[in-house]
Amino acid sequence: MKTKIKEYRAKYNMTQLELAKAVGVRRETISFLEKGEYNPSLKLAIKIAREFHVSIEELFIYEDSEFD
Repeated sequence: MKTKIKEYRAKYNMTQLELAKAVGVRRETISFLEKGEYNPSLKLAIKIAREFHVSIEELFIYEDSEFD
């Protein structure tokens, strides 16, 4: 799954650590999300989207080929 987390962090001038603290995870989790190495729980996806005032669909890009 691709994400726009890094783009939104830059827009909000926020570090990985600041975002991690805001949503209650470790900084490494944010790093893994940005690299596409981790798919978030629905709860975490909602928290991150709310932090940036966007929809989940705006922040996380699902690609059908991921599950083929």
